[in-house]
Amino acid sequence: MFSTFFFDFLIRKCNLSEDTRENPFLNNEADDEGNSVYNFLYPSKELLPDDKEMSIYDHLEELRQRVFTSVLAVGAAIVGCFAVSKDLIMFLEAPVKAQGVRFLQLAPGEFFFTSLKVSGYCGLLLGSPVILYEIIAFVVPGLTRTERRFLGPIVLGSSILFYSGIVFSYYVLTPAALTFFVNYAEGVVESLWSIDQYFEFILVLMFSTGLSFQVPVIQLLLGQLGLVSSEQMLSIWRYVVVGSVVAAAILTPSTDPLTQMLLAGPLMGLYLGGASLVKLLGR
Repeated sequence: MFSTFFFDFLIRKCNLSEDTRENPFLNNEADDEGNSVYNFLYPSKELLPDDKEMSIYDHLEELRQRVFTSVLAVGAAIVGCFAVSKDLIMFLEAPVKAQGVRFLQLAPGEFFFTSLKVSGYCGLLLGSPVILYEIIAFVVPGLTRTERRFLGPIVLGSSILFYSGIVFSYYVLTPAALTFFVNYAEGVVESLWSIDQYFEFILVLMFSTGLSFQVPVIQLLLGQLGLVSSEQMLSIWRYVVVGSVVAAAILTPSTDPLTQMLLAGPLMGLYLGGASLVKLLGR
């Protein structure tokens, strides 16, 4: 299914004739003209912008160059983050450092490999705008004029939600979860934590929270494609409540109920906000 969609996208990008864009999985009868998915995959010729024609080989070469640029940007960001990795680690230790927690290196080289891990996550985060730009620059020639106008708000909203999720995790979820663990162990055991396991915990929590904040973007795409209406989204709110709790339990690396509830609440709010936005757009 993905290969069919990708092949069709390359055809649109190369501006091939209408006869070469027949899909064996979809019929081309007149009743398909009202199908949103069909119109998305097979827009009318009038909607396609007058871009420069390129062969499939040229597009594959362009894809190779853009992947190389993205890898180079992320690699440079990782090297830069590794140069200041100790400062980054001290910044990420701040949510729990004031509570008397001490970190230990339990194996030779553990702190070094932890520094590499933190630098990798932070470098990927800093290099993501370049990756996003290269992806957009590659796909834009294959989009219709309407899709191009729709792409900007989607990309901007997705980026804002992702970084908002990371900030929310650092300032709300992480301190709440760590405070719960410290208080639960108080008076029984001393909090001496492995530096590697600590960063494994908070980095996974931060990135999974950022990804979970993409719920409204997915809703907006489904609404624009006509696959799901706003009324259908709002009618299943009871299932959304249960699903948010289950998703929070899966996404959070900890097992404490406080962290799960703190993540489940925003997920439900984002879902309802996404459904309301789809309704405002008349879907």
